[in-house]
Amino acid sequence: MARHPRSVDQAIARFDDLVTRIDGKTPAARDAHGRDYGRTARSLAKRLANMGMAIAALIVATIAFGLFVGPIGWTGLFVVAMAMLGILIFFSAWPTGREPKRVEYSEQLPTKAVVQQLDSMLSRRRTALPAPAARRVDAITQQLPLLESRLAEVDALDPLAQDARRLMGKHLPELIDRYERVPARYRAERDGEGLTVDERLVAGLDAAREALDDIGGKLSKQDIDAFETQGRFIESRYKDGGVSEGG
Repeated sequence: MARHPRSVDQAIARFDDLVTRIDGKTPAARDAHGRDYGRTARSLAKRLANMGMAIAALIVATIAFGLFVGPIGWTGLFVVAMAMLGILIFFSAWPTGREPKRVEYSEQLPTKAVVQQLDSMLSRRRTALPAPAARRVDAITQQLPLLESRLAEVDALDPLAQDARRLMGKHLPELIDRYERVPARYRAERDGEGLTVDERLVAGLDAAREALDDIGGKLSKQDIDAFETQGRFIESRYKDGGVSEGG
C-alpha cells in the first residue's frame, strides 16, 4: 500500500488538528465539560451559602447587641458595615471553583477527589493538545464516571485500586504537565525510538486508556458474574415453558 509523503501526512494532521480545535466538542468532551461545570456551580453555590450565613449571623449579632446591651449608634453601624464589607471581600477572594488549585497526589487523597481532579484537568487542557491526543483524552474521560463509582466500593488498600489511583492522580497529570513544558517548536523532533513529542504523548495516553479500561473491567467483573448467574437461573427456570405450578 502506497504511503503518503511526509508533507502530505503533516498537512492532513494539521487539518485534523484545526477541525478538532474549532469544532472539537465531541460528546465525551461535552460530558466532561458538563461535569466540570457542575462542580463549579456547586462550589459557587456553597460559597454564596457561606456568605449568606456569615452576613445573617452578623445581622443577628447586631440585633441582639441592640436589644440586650444598648443602641449601637453611628459608630456601631459603621463597624457593622465594615464587617459586612470584610465578609464580602473574604469570600470573593477565596479561591474560585472555576480554576481550583490542584492538590498534590498522595495516598491519603480521597479517591473521589483523585478522579474529579483528573476529570477537570483533562476537560480544561483538552483544547491545548493535538487532535489525536484530544481524542484519547475524550476516551479516558468517558471511563472516569464508572471508575469513580466502582472505586468507591473497593478498599483503598486494594492493589487494583492503588494502581488506578496512582495512574489517575500522578502519572497521567505528570504526562500532560511534561508535554506542555516542551516548547511547541521542538515537539516535531524525534526521539531515540523515532517518535515525536506529540506521538509519544498519544502513545502514553493510549497506554493509560487501556490500563484504565482493564481496571474498569476487573472492577466490574463481580457484577458481570452476578448478572450471568441470574440470567442462567431465569433461563433454566422459565425457558421453554419451565414454569411450575406453585413455584
